[in-house]
Amino acid sequence: MGIGKVFLVGAGPGEVGLITVKGLEAIKQADVILYDRLANPKLLQFAPPGCELIYGGKLPDRHILRQDAINRLLVEKALEGKVVVRLKGGDPGVFGRVGEEAEALADQGISYDIVPGVTSGMAAPLYAGIPVTHREFGESFAVVTAHDKSKNGQPNLDWKSFASGIDTIAFYMGISNLPYICDNLIAHGKRPDTPVILIQWGTFGRQKTLEGTLETIAEKVAAEKFSNPAITLVGDIVSVRNKLSWFEKKPLFGRQILLARTGTNESSLAKELDYHGADVIEFPRWKKVKAPADEGLLARIGSYGRILFTSPESVTDFFEVLFKQGIDIRNITADLYGGSTKSVRALNEKGLKANLVGEMQETGELLIVGDSSLQNQFNENDFYMTSTKEIDAEFLPIFNRMFEEATVNTVIFPSGASVKQFMKEGIKSGLIPEETLRNSDLVCLGQNSEEALKEFHYQADLIPDKPDKASLIECLAQAKNSGILG
Repeated sequence: MGIGKVFLVGAGPGEVGLITVKGLEAIKQADVILYDRLANPKLLQFAPPGCELIYGGKLPDRHILRQDAINRLLVEKALEGKVVVRLKGGDPGVFGRVGEEAEALADQGISYDIVPGVTSGMAAPLYAGIPVTHREFGESFAVVTAHDKSKNGQPNLDWKSFASGIDTIAFYMGISNLPYICDNLIAHGKRPDTPVILIQWGTFGRQKTLEGTLETIAEKVAAEKFSNPAITLVGDIVSVRNKLSWFEKKPLFGRQILLARTGTNESSLAKELDYHGADVIEFPRWKKVKAPADEGLLARIGSYGRILFTSPESVTDFFEVLFKQGIDIRNITADLYGGSTKSVRALNEKGLKANLVGEMQETGELLIVGDSSLQNQFNENDFYMTSTKEIDAEFLPIFNRMFEEATVNTVIFPSGASVKQFMKEGIKSGLIPEETLRNSDLVCLGQNSEEALKEFHYQADLIPDKPDKASLIECLAQAKNSGILG
């Protein structure tokens, strides 16, 4: 077995879409991913099945893995012949210790690529409506670490040069040393009324800002109990924020949504919610294994008068089997039905006419098509199993960390099945505290999910008029603006 390959990848500042194409390609081919706290865990969903996921995050008060242990792991996994991705928040070359990791690999003759990322010092201000350079406010910009390796952690900088020679300064993780930073900048020539803004969790829907001046910001931070991860931006350019703010004006900004899932495909609803400014956690994460073809049922496919597809995935999987088995689609003479609007749409996209299950006529023999989780619900009818589906246990500790960092305020249930799975895998297992449901706005996309929620003694706070993405976005935005929700 030969030596593997290591990719030292910048994950960007948080928003999933801000990772580079090359970085995403590295994740998709990885055998092992060693990821940091500030790398959005949602990026791990692009990893191939069986990829080993190792958390190497650092918190202000403790290290999960120290740097020397991370270096050793990278070397060990590469020497096992594996493709290893070191996934680091922001850009690996900006206070990301990529030099130390690359040096450890070079010492062992291990091949590596360094993949740049979007750094938080520029991205977080932009998402707060502040470009870091502007011809009228400042043509120089510096990024500075707000703590160093000294015993007290206070940066030993050329304060006079920064105070008099740099228009805009971005301090990384500077909250604990903020009084020290402000005092030194003022002492060396910066005006006490120089604008300052702190941007916490920049580019996430949970982004939070706090504005002040060099003279007032430390006191405000203490009063608000503002914490890292945050970028501190100092300079007159902060004043353009009132006019250029854009991200925080998105209709769902501030919504931290827990979306109950029953499918394994990428969620178009999650993407739409994210596009409109929300933070979205999809739970649970499912993995599937395609079932072997049931040749007995396929031989009788022309005898059925009705076929019900329980999910969009079941549509895709079933017709793939037909093709592989060489069965002509024209052998199907049944009326087709979908268990949801998405299932009907999946059939329509294949050029097939279909109706919702509620419109089904009681004529002809019925075949149910779906995954193994539904098999016992249709004992009186023939059931074609397309796949087995189970919770991806490897993602459970990742969900734990996601819930620790986020403050969920909205839970969306797209279907009755999503309610039942959410309660079983989240609430009853103890992974998600019941307080999450009690303290969140509960949104049901239709009567089935509303009734299922009532079975667990919860009442929906919002039910859109139509179970589509546009109606949901509009209802959530209107409720937010009117103060009905949150």
